[in-house]
Amino acid sequence: MTQAITQTKHILLIDDDQELAELLTEYLACENIKVTSCLDGASGLAKAFDDCFDLILLDVMMPVLNGFEVLKALGGNHKTPILMLTARGDDNDKILGLELGADDYLAKPFKHRELLARINAIFRRITIVKSQSTTEIKEPTEQLIVNQVRINQATREIFCQKTLLELTGTEYLVLVYMLEHHGQIISKAEISEQVLQRKLSPYDRTVDVHVGNVRRKLLAIDPVDKMKTVRGAGYVFLQGEQ
Repeated sequence: MTQAITQTKHILLIDDDQELAELLTEYLACENIKVTSCLDGASGLAKAFDDCFDLILLDVMMPVLNGFEVLKALGGNHKTPILMLTARGDDNDKILGLELGADDYLAKPFKHRELLARINAIFRRITIVKSQSTTEIKEPTEQLIVNQVRINQATREIFCQKTLLELTGTEYLVLVYMLEHHGQIISKAEISEQVLQRKLSPYDRTVDVHVGNVRRKLLAIDPVDKMKTVRGAGYVFLQGEQ
């Protein structure tokens, strides 16, 4: 069962399938979600920059600019979550989309309820971030610092050796979760359920790619690796020297 959305949300759909756009606009309206649609990548990119949306649904294969080109233009540290719509079974598209900054992906063709479940999962993640920030502002606490990485939840910023990390919303949540559980082995299933807000499915690489993106951005600042992959078990954020 998907949880009903009580406050109206606004989604930008960038997809050249006009029939799909009309169907989703009608279907999601019943779920208290407004849809603005663009039928090519260029107009969709302009709309993404001009207006404020709660989520972007982005198709891969489109005229003028494809989905990957739109992602590159938006940059890898955009704050609006992006759900990529990919061809079924094309793992390269899925991984590339996540590496370029997408938060999640869904393979076409998909059931409307499956899409709604993914959308709701992303909205739950946004709610978690907002509630963390509100709590931090109302009840100031000492900032968490682990292995020269510091979280400022009030501003949703993470610093590595005093350098601000440019993270997507999902990457931010992944790193915060790992920092809060530093020194512990965290399984992919746990990250998927606690951070992505959905159960891990077979052959799903989403967690791997998000963790890889975070690790790469940390290494770009500090060449000493702070994250360890434990084969068959998950990941550990290393405590470092105390």
